[in-house]
Amino acid sequence: MTKLYITRHGQTEWNLEGRMQGQKDSQLTELGEKQASWLGERLNDVEIDIIISSSSGRAFRTAEIIRGDRDIEILTNDNFKEMHIGEWEGQLHSEIEKNSPDEQKNFWNFPHLYEPCGGETFPQVLERVSNEIEKVISEYEGKNILLVTHAIALKSLITHFEKKDIEDLWTGAFMHSTCLNIVEIDKDGRKFILQGDISHYQNEE
Repeated sequence: MTKLYITRHGQTEWNLEGRMQGQKDSQLTELGEKQASWLGERLNDVEIDIIISSSSGRAFRTAEIIRGDRDIEILTNDNFKEMHIGEWEGQLHSEIEKNSPDEQKNFWNFPHLYEPCGGETFPQVLERVSNEIEKVISEYEGKNILLVTHAIALKSLITHFEKKDIEDLWTGAFMHSTCLNIVEIDKDGRKFILQGDISHYQNEE
């Protein structure tokens, strides 16, 4: 059996500021680093064979913290980067709502209708991550694989595995920072045994 452990990066400065990141990058916050370490503790007893990370800094840093002092190779992969959102990258959600209210509404509610300004469409992201995850599954058959990616890329992977229509991409569990998703893959198919789980979060007291 092949097992995929898929997560989103920890909280970033731009997450906190309410900025859209896309393929631009910002650093993990102190909480973001803690979230990654909590997931690392949770996965400490899991024999991870390989870690594959989006090549974005926030994802790679999350992967490093989850790995800790374990001797596991981290491979970076551009195809697991976040959706390229063109002119919106680096803008505040409030700015986008003011300047592009219709497209923002489509982005969050009707992904099949969203038309980007200089970035990717949702179907393009779905195709990119779907093709790449199939290569990973084939190359690491029978292994435990940790994948560190981003919210929309992760939702696209779920859409791929569950064979959902693109208009249903946002349905299902919310992808919080460092949430855990586990997919089991064998001759009978692919099955999620966990989705959007954050039970490793610890109280900030």
